[in-house]
Amino acid sequence: MQKQWIKHYPKSVPQNININEYQNILEVSDEAIRKYRNKVAFSNFDVDLTYHELDILSGQMASYFQNTLGLKKGDRIAIQMPNVLQYPIALFAAFRAGLIVVNTNPLYTATEMRHQFKDSGVKAVVILANYASLLETVIKDTEIEHVVVTQIGDQLPLIKKHLINFVLKKIKKMVPDYSLKHHTWSEALRFGAQKTYVQPKLSHDDIAFLQYTGGTTGVSKGAVLTHRNIIANMQQIAAWMQPKLVSGEEIAITPLPMYHIFSLTVCSLALMRYGTQNVLITNPRDIPAFIKTMKKYKFTVMTGVNTLFNALANNPAIKEVDFSHTKVCVAGAMALQKAVKDNWKKATGTDVIEGYGLTETSPVATCNPIDGTDRVGTIGLPLPETDIKLIDEDGNEVTKIGEPGELCVKGPQVMQGYYNRPDETAKVLKDGWLYTGDIATADDDGFFKIVDRKKDMILVSGFNVYPNEVEDVIAKHPKVLEVAAIGVQDAHSGEVVKVVVVKKEESLTEKEVIDFARQSLTNYKVPKHVEFRAELPKTNVGKVLRRALRDSSAQK
Repeated sequence: MQKQWIKHYPKSVPQNININEYQNILEVSDEAIRKYRNKVAFSNFDVDLTYHELDILSGQMASYFQNTLGLKKGDRIAIQMPNVLQYPIALFAAFRAGLIVVNTNPLYTATEMRHQFKDSGVKAVVILANYASLLETVIKDTEIEHVVVTQIGDQLPLIKKHLINFVLKKIKKMVPDYSLKHHTWSEALRFGAQKTYVQPKLSHDDIAFLQYTGGTTGVSKGAVLTHRNIIANMQQIAAWMQPKLVSGEEIAITPLPMYHIFSLTVCSLALMRYGTQNVLITNPRDIPAFIKTMKKYKFTVMTGVNTLFNALANNPAIKEVDFSHTKVCVAGAMALQKAVKDNWKKATGTDVIEGYGLTETSPVATCNPIDGTDRVGTIGLPLPETDIKLIDEDGNEVTKIGEPGELCVKGPQVMQGYYNRPDETAKVLKDGWLYTGDIATADDDGFFKIVDRKKDMILVSGFNVYPNEVEDVIAKHPKVLEVAAIGVQDAHSGEVVKVVVVKKEESLTEKEVIDFARQSLTNYKVPKHVEFRAELPKTNVGKVLRRALRDSSAQK
């Protein structure tokens, strides 16, 4: 298939980047610190951290890692916390000390923590106190030698710090007791301030992250992402944002946790090139508090996932938020439903554009143009220096417009492989191409559309049904808040479609859902079963876990 997308590339976005402009991530952040020294880099709980303060504090923490803990270049360090000011300090400190970062979901179970820490060979952990008791149960099974424990309020002014930490521990009982040998966050900074760190030489080929996949398809695997991979994606994202963003003027609302690859690369790293202020949302599930924070800032950028935009758009208080300065809202990590996009536009007056990526692509591979030429329902065009092809079930490249095939990505942002898993790597990396497992089509203009994951495809009497298509239709029903489609076994047709629905209005019935679907879907795509639930199972960043729905349905 010819590269149809070239003729529709945004005029102000270069098709190429200079990958040799920076040798490591720190060169990018140090440039931002020099240019935007006194501007705010991160905000949380109404407290600001300037680029200059980030430089000082990350330097102190890097000194602690080197001089107190004795960590060496290439050692692994896990960071396990939500969006608080301590996260970027620990992240850049790790880079300054030449360490490899292993981002860890704070909501992991003990089993998941044990697997990730053992698999990656982590030597040190910076962890929120809320989860230290779980770490205590698994640490003996790992190579962890050092633990730094921080509390939510540790980077806040003294009175606010002690108040928040006291309330969370003593009133809300959110910090279980633990007896781990550890240093506190304050101790680590104090020890680090007594000496200086020596930044080791870092090159393109040095590993920056072992970034673990979500684990929704089995055992979680660590994607090896080098400084070159991350720098490339930072440059690609910054170039894509060029039509609208202005250096030194941007404020981003950052609700997705920075340990997640989407928020990590886009918000905490790529937007640094614009001197952006990131407003960190610690608990995006608390929608009233989230909206209260949004009302305080004249933000220009917002990132999120479909379920988050949906929840915000359906909260009446969103009308009180000022969106007059907003330049771009970007949805990633899962498909953006047209109904959600339309509701967001109606509620806020702003558009959401959809992008696409994976942990394995650092993560962004494609995105809709932000200049107003986006195509609803597509994942847009490949980023600069990125190539896309579609492969059919026989391993041949798709040549017909509209024909589905497995989406394959080639570019400087593609991972090196899965850590210590050459067999798994060989399944997805072939001749420099990453085989994503996602089924896509391309239109006449080269805009790509994901029609679904291979594993999620429903086979009804030999016909393929893509859950996204079913979900997109039913999500338009005015009484539907959320919906997920799965396949369930059927004696007659092998599988049939089942939808699990969260109601917006209690009066919604199974018959209404099916009749509504029948208006837009051919018969074999129409759900044969409807289940109503109070909520859908999701990952911590809001991706619906279809596997969990399939498993629970199979047990009934």
